[in-house]
This record gives sequence, structure tokens and C-alpha cells, in this order.
Amino acid sequence: MAVLPLFVALLVVFSGPPAAAGAGEESAAATVLVKAATAISRTDDSFVCATLDWWPRDKCNYGMCPWHNSSIINLDLYSPILYNAVKAFDSLRIRLGGSLQDQVTYKVGKHHGHCRSFRRDDGGLFGFTDGCLHMNRWDELNIFFRRTNTTVTFGLNALKGRSKAAGNDSLYVGDWDGRNARDLMRYTVGKGYRVESWELGNELSGNGVAARVAAAQYGRDVAILKRVVERVYNGTGGESPKVLAPGGFYDGAWFSEMLRVSGPGVVDGVTHHIYNLGSGKDKDLIKKMQNPSYLDEVKKTFHDMEATVREVGPWSSPWVGESGGAYNSGGKDVSDRYVNSFWYLDQLGMSATYGTKVYCRQALVGGNYCLLNTTTLVPNPDYYSALLWHRLMGPEVLKASTTSSAAGGGSPYLRSYAHCSREKPGVTVLLINLSNSTAFDVSVAGGALGASACGGRREEYNLSPAGGDIQSQVVLLNGKPLTLGPCGQIPELRPAVVADGCSPLRVPPRGIAFVRFTDFKAPACA
Repeated sequence: MAVLPLFVALLVVFSGPPAAAGAGEESAAATVLVKAATAISRTDDSFVCATLDWWPRDKCNYGMCPWHNSSIINLDLYSPILYNAVKAFDSLRIRLGGSLQDQVTYKVGKHHGHCRSFRRDDGGLFGFTDGCLHMNRWDELNIFFRRTNTTVTFGLNALKGRSKAAGNDSLYVGDWDGRNARDLMRYTVGKGYRVESWELGNELSGNGVAARVAAAQYGRDVAILKRVVERVYNGTGGESPKVLAPGGFYDGAWFSEMLRVSGPGVVDGVTHHIYNLGSGKDKDLIKKMQNPSYLDEVKKTFHDMEATVREVGPWSSPWVGESGGAYNSGGKDVSDRYVNSFWYLDQLGMSATYGTKVYCRQALVGGNYCLLNTTTLVPNPDYYSALLWHRLMGPEVLKASTTSSAAGGGSPYLRSYAHCSREKPGVTVLLINLSNSTAFDVSVAGGALGASACGGRREEYNLSPAGGDIQSQVVLLNGKPLTLGPCGQIPELRPAVVADGCSPLRVPPRGIAFVRFTDFKAPACA
């Protein structure tokens, strides 16, 4: 009996017969090998996630105040554009949290104390006083979540009950006071609202950002949260929500200690944050997004995070709980432009290969790294990148590798990721060309698994920037601009269909494409 090979060779080239090279454009052959026998990891069905933050409109960075009315407390939840944008995912995960979440009190029950709105305060954490979530606003949010079929992750106040350590500027000590969180959960259950997961704290791990909590203390507090969740949801007839922690930057020793102290089965998702592009005011931000060597540096974080969870908390899984690329609200005229999809889609693909279950993007609305424009709510290019990923890339992750004939080691500029197609047969390959001058011609090799990998038709979703300007806010799909309908409807995302899936294609310079091979017979996808 013949032994089936472990891979199918995919050589993917864009748009029918090879197009003539543009002025000054070079071309190179490239091959993508997809190991299709088994999946290397599996994401959550709601892998794509976006955040809503607490920042008031007077949150400012670098002389700009880019948040406007985009926060959890003041976002217009009745905007038809917002509704359509979230509804288009039919199960978008939204994480409610961010820097100010550890200063939020929930005005419910007997343990909320004074509940006031956020105000500027130079002596407060992040320059603000404590804030308040009123239950009428929580009701409004949950009505929106129900209408849009949103999967909700809520970040809880992990500094409640603690105090600053004597002689230490950032360390907070004492047990977490979970009574206010418990009262919020009871209210949520009583109203029939569904929160899929509760997360404890924001950026308090390791050295923290503005505040930190010791790992052993955090572990004990997460165990308390687990017991609170089990008691509140016991007898409700549904599945208890997941417990997530710590929602901070990865620190191997700290994360390991937190998992050991909290104990087996307590933390369902180990959440960490990624801002690997540096400051939002970095003048080299746009260059970093196109530099394959720079993009590859974060692989170590994903690798180490996966190893920590596997070795110390195998009952759990790694999540990216927040990632905006560049911190402090992102980069003006960069983080909300086409070029940012190089970084964003590469992050989605890379993190999935390292076992990440969920990837939360900062932010759905707000700052310069928003998926939806902060004032108009019109989708930015990354919104369409996220929507295409969600619709096309299934949970089963396949191993993909790229080789190229380009001079000077050009293959790193063609990034490739492969998944079983979502809710459809076949395999979908994501290709990102970071090069500004080289087009990659790739062909399909193969029928090693009993049917040709490229046999049948293929569906192409080719993305490019309007006018060839990578800082454009308008993205083209198969050459046509993606624009909202007259009532704020999200446009249809229609593929270009090629009857002969084995015919050559071309990935142009700075092009991005999702390609679904409808008849790719992958055992991992059976």
C-alpha cells in the first residue's frame, strides 16, 4: 500500500496567464508547500476579535486626541454603519477592556461605592480618575451585542481592593475584592445577557505598565474569579463562561508562576498583548510593516508563549487579548491605511501557527489603529482584511512554507499561510507580498493526495490599495474599490473565479490575496 506524502506542493500565481511586468517591476517564481495531512493547530471559531476601550474623548497622545466618542461609555450603538459592520461577521468577538479597565466600578449591588465618570487627573493611573459603568449603559451594550450576534469578552477591574505597596511606585498588594464583579455577573445572568469569557485585569503582569501585581497574588485572585464564575452561573442551564488572565505583556517566569499558583483547570485562556511595532510616533513605522526580518522578530514571543502554556498550563491555550501594532493609539496616517494589513494579516497568520486560539485587534473603533474610522465609522482597509480572514480561513491551521527564485533572498517578502477553508471544502491560502518591486509568479505542483491540489476552480480575493498608494484608506478587491452602500451596507466580497485552478497567477508588488482551492483534498480538512 502506498504511503501518502505529508505535503502537497502549491505554487500560486495571480490572475490567469502571467501578466506583463509593470514599469520597473521584476518577477520571480515562488513555491508554497502546504502540509495537508494533519493540522498543526486549531483556532477558536471566533479567532478574529476586536476591542472596545474605555478611553474618554480627551485621551491624547503626541498632541493628538484620536478617540472622540468611540469608547465603551459613549460610542453610538445605534449607528447603522456600526451595526452592519459587526453584523457582517455573524459572530464577531468583541473584547471590552483596555488601560482604564482596572479603574472601572460597576454601579450595581451594594459594593460599588462612589461611581463617577472618568476625569482628567495627572496624578491618576494613565492620567485619569476612576470611572463608572452604569447598568443602563450595560443594557444598551448587550442589546447591541444580541442584535449583532456578538461574542463578548469582558475585562474586569483587577485592582479593586488593592493598595500601593509602601515605597514602590507601581506594585499593588492585597487580595482582589471580587464582590463588585460578582454583582455585575449576577445582574448579567439575571438579564439573560451572555458573556462568553471574563478576563481579570489589564497589563498588570511582569513589570506592568502603570501598575503591577505579583504573579503568586494574581494566581490566587484568578482562582477566586473562577469560583465566583462557577457559583454565579451554577444552575443557569448554560455553559459557564471562560476565565481569562492576565491580559498583559508576556513574561515567561511571571506567567508560569501565575499558572502554577492558580492551579489546573482555572485559566481557560492565557491572554497576552502584542505591540511589536513600537511607538505610534515612530517615523520608521511604515518601514517596519514591510520588513520581513522585523516582522519575524515576534515569532519568539509566540513560540515562548506557546511553550509556557504547554509546559505549565496544558489545560489552557494562548490568546492575544489585545494588539494594535503600535502603542499609544497607533500611528497617524499609517495604522488605519492599507499598509497596516501587511502587519495585521501577518500577525493573524503567524499567531495561528503557534497555537493562538483568539486574536483581539485594538481597536474596533478609536485611536489611529481602528478598524472603523473613529468619527465616521466607515471601514478602514484592515476591516476588510479581518472580514475576509473570518469568512475564508477555517479553524484548522496547515503548515505552509515558501521558496523563491528571487535574487537576494526575495522569498521572505512573500508571506504565506494556509488553513482549511471555513465552512466550505478545500484549502484557502493567504499570500502577502511585502516587496515594492517584485511580483511573484507561482504555479500549482501536485496531485499527491489522490486529487490535484489545484484541480477544479479557484476563488481569488486580490487586495490592493487605491492608486497604488499603500497609505490609501481605500482598498480594492479584484480591482474594484470597497465602498459602503447607500444605507451603510457592507459591500459584497465577491471573488474572481478561475475555472482552471492550476493556471498561473501573479502576486503583484505590495499585493495581498486570499485564494481558495475548491478541490484541494486535504486529509486535515476531511
